[in-house]
Amino acid sequence: MTTSLLRTAQPTARRSLPGIVFGVLSALSAIALLAASAHLITHAAEQPPILFLTLSMVGVRAFALARAFFRYLERLASHDAAFRQLAVVRTELYRRLVRIAPAGLGGTDRGDLLSRMVSDVDALQDLPLRVVQPLIVSGVASAVSVAGVAFFSPRAALVLAAGLAVAFVVGCAAADALARRSERALADRRGALSGAVLDTVQNLDVLTAFDALDGQLDRVARLDDDLRRAARRRATSTGVVAALMSLLSGATVFATIVVAAPTVAGGDLSGPSFALVALVPLAVFEVVGSVPTAVLAWRRVRASGERLESAVPAVAPAGVVVDEVPGDAGPAEPAEPGDSAAADGADGADVVDAASARLPLPPAGGTALRLAALSAAWPGSTSPALDTVDLDLRVGERVVVEGPSGAGKSTLAAVLVRFLDHRGRYEVGGVDASTVPADRVRATVGLIEQAPYLFDESVRQNLLFARDSATDDDLWAVLDRVDLADWVRARGGLDARLGERGALVSGGQAQRISLARALLHGFPVLVLDEPTAGLDADLAERLVADVLATAQQEGTTVLLISHVPVDDALVTRRVRVEAGRIVDATRAS
Repeated sequence: MTTSLLRTAQPTARRSLPGIVFGVLSALSAIALLAASAHLITHAAEQPPILFLTLSMVGVRAFALARAFFRYLERLASHDAAFRQLAVVRTELYRRLVRIAPAGLGGTDRGDLLSRMVSDVDALQDLPLRVVQPLIVSGVASAVSVAGVAFFSPRAALVLAAGLAVAFVVGCAAADALARRSERALADRRGALSGAVLDTVQNLDVLTAFDALDGQLDRVARLDDDLRRAARRRATSTGVVAALMSLLSGATVFATIVVAAPTVAGGDLSGPSFALVALVPLAVFEVVGSVPTAVLAWRRVRASGERLESAVPAVAPAGVVVDEVPGDAGPAEPAEPGDSAAADGADGADVVDAASARLPLPPAGGTALRLAALSAAWPGSTSPALDTVDLDLRVGERVVVEGPSGAGKSTLAAVLVRFLDHRGRYEVGGVDASTVPADRVRATVGLIEQAPYLFDESVRQNLLFARDSATDDDLWAVLDRVDLADWVRARGGLDARLGERGALVSGGQAQRISLARALLHGFPVLVLDEPTAGLDADLAERLVADVLATAQQEGTTVLLISHVPVDDALVTRRVRVEAGRIVDATRAS
């Protein structure tokens, strides 16, 4: 079941109601405070016995305390509900990310995606706090105020009702017109700036080496100026709307005085009551002034919601394999402290180890993977990247896939690990891969990409990510198998840190750590997508030779995508791909 992020961002009625009730009480206390103050001051000017002023004096003190008291409770309840719901929104977003990554995120820049996942998600908390609640509080407070003024002067109540109606309509229309374009533009500019800053930080060495840093900094400065201008336009819109509401407030007070003054002269309305009905609109409009602001906030919230929906849609783009995450029954409220579900796991499912999740493969010589008339296309593309591909990969084989850039080799890797959907037949151990969960395919077929991700943690933690039950002896054994044990000992052992995204290791070492993780996990089939990209020729040849030799010793089935020449003695077969088709498949001599 798909759920809109905007609907997800609104807390349930049970959580929202306390904040709304306290907000209404706080707004009514503020209006009653002004009314009681006006009545007290004008009545005191008539110099009655002090006993006649006692009720008004007590009322002023009570409403002043009540306004602050209920305001505090309103902030406490409403922000608690909004922040709890924000956790639900983030959970829903990460569920979507898990389901569609990585193929479903190819059209979004990493910096822009980061901005959406942080700034735009935070903006969604404004939906309950600055949109829904202010509208409800303003509506209830206005209705009660009109009824209260009608008790003293029906004419003044009609004027107040008319003024509020005009303020609602005109204020909302003006706010909507002024903010129609500014909010989306502001969100897009914020994402562009975040992307430029991230590019600058991540590629600082390259930019410096090619003397391009000044140009990149100028680009960041231009984007920052553009963002600042957009923010200034939004602030101007807010100021214009506030000025318009102040003008309507003054006009309503003037109209109320004009209508109510004759009743004072006729004796139907006392002086203190006249002051009350004349000044109450000021307090009411202070509350109603949040309505146009709510419209502006709605534009901002909707723009952020649209950006998030476009980057991480609830319905996966065509061609993307949807991964069902455990307990994926839609967004749910965060568990209360002490809830047994919080202690035992959100879905109560037992953890399944990798070995039991794997698809069974036949003995050596049997067919591990089979592709028959397989075609695949990337999301948004009208032409297939793979077209009617037929390929069998037998258990224990080491196959090299060759071909020019753009031939479809990386697309083949994405299909094999079920990142990308396909047409035709794809079998793993004789089982149709499209009929089993994608995580079972990935537990069987592992992928080592061109730039493997290393966490900013120790060597131990980066390896335990593959199998958290492994002992230190297991880790040293797998490091020895990929010829990294001596290097790790020289770095200080398993606690040596690798730096952010592996900044403290070379490209070849990063690939070896990635291979060690794959071996530790125990993938029966390994797909290596250009594992030597960015390495010098000698290091690339040594790395490929070590990887294939290790795989041969382990009996691991390997499909290697590489531009680096590979010795025939290390492989069993070569496959050449051109324009999405297999044009040659020969056994190594």
